[in-house]
Amino acid sequence: MSLLQDKVALITGGSRGIGAAIVQRFAEQGATVAFTYRSSSEQANAIVDGINGKGGTAKAYQSDAGSFEQAEALVKQVLEDFGRIDILINNAGITQDTLMLRMSEEQWDKVISTNLKSVFNLTKQVLRPMMKNRGGSIINMSSIVGITGNAGQANYAASKAGIIGFSKSIAKEVGSRNIRCNVIAPGFIETDMTDALNDQVKETYLANIPLKRLGKAEEVADVCVFLGSDLGNYVSGQTISVCGALNT
Repeated sequence: MSLLQDKVALITGGSRGIGAAIVQRFAEQGATVAFTYRSSSEQANAIVDGINGKGGTAKAYQSDAGSFEQAEALVKQVLEDFGRIDILINNAGITQDTLMLRMSEEQWDKVISTNLKSVFNLTKQVLRPMMKNRGGSIINMSSIVGITGNAGQANYAASKAGIIGFSKSIAKEVGSRNIRCNVIAPGFIETDMTDALNDQVKETYLANIPLKRLGKAEEVADVCVFLGSDLGNYVSGQTISVCGALNT
């Protein structure tokens, strides 16, 4: 039995990396999947064609999650297209790494807008439809950097830590409406960003990971399936680290 059958999921930043893995896994588990991309239309369309060609249902939307107006228009369109939103995954995120002494206001604002304000934007828009449906699951993608901090990533760490506090508050606000809100904090996951790291940097990371390997995007997606499905019905307000015991 498919764990997400008859559920409609909206996933931001779904055209690459962890987001693309979530889109694929949700489709495999029977969900109707709406996902966003900012510029990589070719990748997004390829994902849609692959899912729809196998009998699934997926649609890509070009949208900037950091824009309140675009988030509002996005949710309105998804509701028109599919009638409901059962699961929201706020996955869109960027980095603008540099030491604080060199960090510009633009670098700070861009990361906070894309990573943190976007979570407010989309959550704000889906709460009323979820209340109308008498339930829903919101999954926000943080990072172990939001828990531990990291030199050269003050903007990224602040945005990801903010997601954790935000999610705990939302879980308490709307729990009585049968809406759950949780956080996933990935560690070092194999993506385009980690592929660009040199071998020495990778070896340093691996030395600190008890499982002695980088995680796979699909392993993060599997936790999303759990939290989005009925298996996670009594889990809310929690932060789950997917990090190979790095944050322990």
